[in-house]
Amino acid sequence: MKEMTYICPACHTKTTVNDSAPVPVCCGTEMILEPLPVCTTPVSAESSRSSEAESPCADGTTPRKS
Repeated sequence: MKEMTYICPACHTKTTVNDSAPVPVCCGTEMILEPLPVCTTPVSAESSRSSEAESPCADGTTPRKS
């Protein structure tokens, strides 16, 4: 199963739960999904970003689903 990380918008507490579990509640409100990390690798003319193994960015070279 896939794990999801939630963060409390009020106190910033993080909780990791399975994707089939309900959304956790903290400080009286539902927690929100933790945002994905921002891509910090600049785009270059050679698209060197596609050769990095841990890049969170999609460079547009992956095939589309039919």
